[in-house]
Amino acid sequence: MDVSALTDFLDEIWSREIVPELVDYIAIPAKSPHFDPDWQTTGHIDRAVEHMVHWAKAKLEEIPGATLEVVRLGGRTPVILIEAPGEIDDTVLLYGHLDKQPEMTGWSEGLGPWTPVIRNERLYGRGGADDGYAIYASTAALLALQRQNVRRAHCVVLIEACEESGSYDLPFYVDHLADRIGSPSLVICLDSGCGNYDQLWVTTSLRGLAGGLLTVEVLEEGVHSGDASGVAPDSFRIARALLSRIEDEASGEIRLDALRVQVPAERIDQAKVAAAALGEELWRKFPFAGGTRPLTTDGVELVLNRTWRPQLAVVGAEGLPPPQSAGNVLRPRTTLKLSVRLPPTADAGAAQQALTAALTTDPPQGAEVRFDGNQASSGWNAPPLAPWLEQSLQRASQAAFGREAALMGEGGTIPFIGMLGEKFPHSQFVITGVLGPHSNAHGPNEFLHIPTARNLTACAAMILADHAQQAAR
Repeated sequence: MDVSALTDFLDEIWSREIVPELVDYIAIPAKSPHFDPDWQTTGHIDRAVEHMVHWAKAKLEEIPGATLEVVRLGGRTPVILIEAPGEIDDTVLLYGHLDKQPEMTGWSEGLGPWTPVIRNERLYGRGGADDGYAIYASTAALLALQRQNVRRAHCVVLIEACEESGSYDLPFYVDHLADRIGSPSLVICLDSGCGNYDQLWVTTSLRGLAGGLLTVEVLEEGVHSGDASGVAPDSFRIARALLSRIEDEASGEIRLDALRVQVPAERIDQAKVAAAALGEELWRKFPFAGGTRPLTTDGVELVLNRTWRPQLAVVGAEGLPPPQSAGNVLRPRTTLKLSVRLPPTADAGAAQQALTAALTTDPPQGAEVRFDGNQASSGWNAPPLAPWLEQSLQRASQAAFGREAALMGEGGTIPFIGMLGEKFPHSQFVITGVLGPHSNAHGPNEFLHIPTARNLTACAAMILADHAQQAAR
């Protein structure tokens, strides 16, 4: 492969075509079904699908035998399936998603979730980096190989529309498309993060997720706090006490054994290398308010905290009126939405059961307590890298970024990867992405770092070429 020709081609297609396409995609509020239950009526997911299909289908005409199909199962979000026959009798699966997180408040002036803006090679707006760029990068990588007549395996590109809701539709599609997906020896996922924008980052593990809605009800209706406080319990106090069964409120350490695991020795060694490479950026990248400090400034502990240790976050609440309309009333109930990140090898089902038992058993003052555990996704721990793939990653990173590749676990959850890990235990995985420092996926001011996405596309093309050479042996 002519690496110079590869990068020239990708520079041009990214600047002339992909970035403008992503600008239009960001403007579509294609929120995941969990955040837009009426997605079939609003039509935004279908608009995003049509937008991507229009571009990709035209590009695939250059690749002999390549096909694109929008697959729809009744009542489920659609998937985009691309098949590109190859010269090698093997299969590579490339994965991404097009659904988005909700708006979130706090965007800087001039920016917004559906208002694409380019500043300093950053494309701001919801979904460009998480994970709208994936279909464009995957298609461009295939085109780059075709332009140079580089041999590769049969490639399947799968883009789902339910990832931000936990990918609950995806297992049905994986079963439905089993014959067409086959048994890939390599899976490339472009939905993860990167420690910086200077090198290729490969994800070695992903945390799982558990959680749901905790509701504490103490009264049938609100009553005057001057009359009832000190007689009737406060629902928020009881909710707070229940959370203390799960988490040490002083340290943030999770107390439930079912939510904790022993960290593998090799992951600790990798955390040391990653912490040394990233330094204080591990915590300085976050917009701490005022004098707020990180839990620790020990880089290794921070890496392990965000990749292998369980953590609780209260991500939403109901029953609490806004301050300007909050009277002196003892409220009847409090509902909290809980999100617990689980270690990669923790059993999500067992964790969810442990959460339910801890929160609902013998509640204080006999309050009515319900826990609707509507999330349970296990994490993933990567199998050891095959020697050829380890060498390929390093070559690709040096060629595209000018630096060595780095390995680190990620704190997020990609349910599809855990599912594939179980289904294809002998496959190799390249889990990577463009969500780096300050990119703020799911939050305000989310952005795609364009040069990193372009370089990552080049890495994907080079890895596909190396995979074909290995598979042909």
